[in-house]
Amino acid sequence: MGKKLWRVVVAGGAAAVFTGVAAVPAGAAEGGASFSRVQVNGGKPVVLGVSKEVAVPTSFRVTTAHPVKWSMAFLYRVDTSNHLWHGIETSDCIVVSPSVCDIDETMYFEPGLYDMRNSEAGAWKVAAEVRFQDNSGDTDKKDLTVYVKRNSRLTVNASPEPAAKGSTITVTGKVTRANWETRKYASYGGRLVSLQFKPTGASYTTVKKVYANSSGALKTTVKASTTGTWRWVYYGNTTTGKSTSAGDNVVVK
Repeated sequence: MGKKLWRVVVAGGAAAVFTGVAAVPAGAAEGGASFSRVQVNGGKPVVLGVSKEVAVPTSFRVTTAHPVKWSMAFLYRVDTSNHLWHGIETSDCIVVSPSVCDIDETMYFEPGLYDMRNSEAGAWKVAAEVRFQDNSGDTDKKDLTVYVKRNSRLTVNASPEPAAKGSTITVTGKVTRANWETRKYASYGGRLVSLQFKPTGASYTTVKKVYANSSGALKTTVKASTTGTWRWVYYGNTTTGKSTSAGDNVVVK
């Protein structure tokens, strides 16, 4: 919290400017503008690992009678002065009418570049801001929540391979989670993870659910009945994204 950064890169090198009417149009807020049709990432959470930049599509409509330097949607928690630190690239005005513009925006998140902290994972609110040519502005809070989550990972190993029919198969694995501060994945203990099985030529179904130990390790046993593939699935929470391991095929003879 308390960090604020945006990089406004406008197509064509010019800021969006509305050639508005003389009076504030119907629907514009008292501050000089109103925002509608705000969308961030299609309503899906923003899930971040430890290094890769993630581009998040964002769009909104702004209605105003005043010439505009730039406008953007952004994420905040306590109040609109506390932005989540990330890059923003905006489009020029896509003219709907003389006083209405649609804006296409991309939010860029990269934990290393933007010095993200683990405490910043979770729910964020959405606001939109416009800066007018006379350097005044307007900011509106929107009734919209975006979850920014730490990526999770799962591994799997099923053995023995092959297995005799009716014998015991041991399935192990580990669940880890991105640590934005160390730029590494760390054990994510205590998670409830689903063990799934897919017989050859069929679909996955959940066989049982297993809690990871304090080190994130997973271990359980099942009976070998038919050839197929085993995998782990973690469904995530408000701060952590869901993940699915690769599949491990075991031939049953």
